[in-house]
Amino acid sequence: MKAAVIVFPGSNCDRDVKVALEQSIGGPVSMVWHRDTDLPPVDLIVIPGGFSYGDYLRSGAMGAHSPIMKEVAARARRGVPVLGICNGFQILTEAGLLPGVLMPNAGLKFVCKDVYLRIGQANTVFTRLYRPDQVIRLPIAHHDGNYFADAETCKALEDEGRIAMRYCSPDGEITEDANPNGSLGNIAGVLSANRTVLGLMPHPERLAEAALGGADGRAMFDGLVEALAA
Repeated sequence: MKAAVIVFPGSNCDRDVKVALEQSIGGPVSMVWHRDTDLPPVDLIVIPGGFSYGDYLRSGAMGAHSPIMKEVAARARRGVPVLGICNGFQILTEAGLLPGVLMPNAGLKFVCKDVYLRIGQANTVFTRLYRPDQVIRLPIAHHDGNYFADAETCKALEDEGRIAMRYCSPDGEITEDANPNGSLGNIAGVLSANRTVLGLMPHPERLAEAALGGADGRAMFDGLVEALAA
C-alpha cells in the first residue's frame, strides 16, 4: 500500500500522521508539498491537521485552493480514499469534497482535550476495524470544529449513513454535555456520498500507540492498510 500526506505551510500534524501510517503500513509514506501539482501513484491521500496558511480568512479556505488540491479532487473522483483530519476536514469542506462547514466553537475558545466518540458507520475503509456504536477515545485540538449543514444536507447524512462518528459520553450517550464545540447533532466526522472521503475533527494519529497514552486511533490506520493493501 502507498500513501501520501499533503503538507501545507502551517501543517503541524503531518509528521504525526506519517509516523502512524508507516507504523501500520510497514513502509515509507510520501510527503507532498501543497504547491506541487501532481501526486505519485497512491492508494490513500491524507490531509493532516494544523493551521494551513495560519487559518487566514477562514480555517482551510486558502488551503482548499492550493495547487495540489486539484489533483486531490481528481483522485477522489476516481475513488482514491482521502482522509482529512482537523484542519484537513476544514480544507475538504472548503474544497467541496465534503458537505457542510466548520464554524468557530460555540464557546469561542480553542479546545484541546481527549473526547469520547461513538462510531456511527463502520462499513467504510476508514472505520472497518471498529464496531457500530463502539465508543473510542481520541484527542481534539481546534478552534473551528463546530460542524454545521443545512437541514436537507443533515437529513441526507442521516439517511445515507454518512455520519462516521459523534461526540458522546464515556458510556456512549449523545448528550449536549459531551459536545465540545457545539457541532450540530454532535457530529465529529462525515463521509462523502460514496464513502471514500472522510473528514473528522479528532486526531487518530495522536492516540495510535500505547506510548502516546492510548491506541484507539490505530484501528483506523490498520483498517486502511487491510482494505487497500490487497
